[in-house]
Amino acid sequence: MPQNKDSMDDLNLLRKIQTNPEASQRELAKELGFSLGKVNYCLTALKAKGLIKLDNFRKNNNKLNYFYILTPKGFVAKTKLTLRFMKIKMQEYDELQAELETEKILHNKKNKNNNKKIKIK
Repeated sequence: MPQNKDSMDDLNLLRKIQTNPEASQRELAKELGFSLGKVNYCLTALKAKGLIKLDNFRKNNNKLNYFYILTPKGFVAKTKLTLRFMKIKMQEYDELQAELETEKILHNKKNKNNNKKIKIK
């Protein structure tokens, strides 16, 4: 299961980077509910996989400010992770629907049995 959790973390981070490439690690950590160390670790891993590039603001005097860019490989990975996540959620939805149907049938049978007991003359 940890692989799914890591994949979900990667997906969330890739989504945040795509929508706000100028966000600092601190901002990303706050938005995602991650520790700053976890964001740094994840960004380093995503960079090592070739999914993101780091660049610093050219005109900014503070060269510690970076922005993150999804690479073409990063867009593909984000799409695959999104599809996998949606597939899992659809499967969970189908399982819950089946469970609800079973509960509904059991509930209706129970009510019919209770009604028969009450109608005894």
